[in-house]
Amino acid sequence: MPETTDHREYVYFVDGVKYTTENANVTGQYIMSQIPGFDPAYSVYLEGHGDDADELITASTTISLEHGDKHFYTVPPASFGRA
Repeated sequence: MPETTDHREYVYFVDGVKYTTENANVTGQYIMSQIPGFDPAYSVYLEGHGDDADELITASTTISLEHGDKHFYTVPPASFGRA
């Protein structure tokens, strides 16, 4: 009898767009690499739950996708009044 492998699909969202992966743990670099045309000048944040603060995600940040869908958003670099 052939072995069966359980391929679980993990879901996360970036700027409201759904992404899936078979990896339970991913890095910020992985998430950024999946965003079409991602501008590396932008920042990526993980939305906090309840009173938890949003978390800046760097390329080396490891994120577990095992406990519910994660929601990320991108932020353009701030110009602070520069023209």
